[in-house]
Amino acid sequence: MPAGSNAKRERQYEHIKEGLVERGRPEKTAQEIAARTVNKERARHGEARESSRLSREDMSSSRRGGLRSHSGSGGRTKAQLYNEAKNMNIEGRSKMTKAQLQNAVDKH
Repeated sequence: MPAGSNAKRERQYEHIKEGLVERGRPEKTAQEIAARTVNKERARHGEARESSRLSREDMSSSRRGGLRSHSGSGGRTKAQLYNEAKNMNIEGRSKMTKAQLQNAVDKH
């Protein structure tokens, strides 16, 4: 963690890092993502000595992550559907569109 961070930011960093490692990210990558996320939150809340305008004015990391979680109206990604179809041994999956994959996975 960067110098000057408080206990809350330390906990936040560890929580983000552990979550990424549990989801299969390499330790080094997880540390970098967690540090960047916490640094941006520090900037947004006026806790950093220096910060870019984008860090202060952009949407929060948690909001952005929630929008990109694929749990909303868009549902699963084509890659996720393809992997499910592969696990189910559905024939012709490589030539299917996202909608066709969705139908095939749902019917199977």
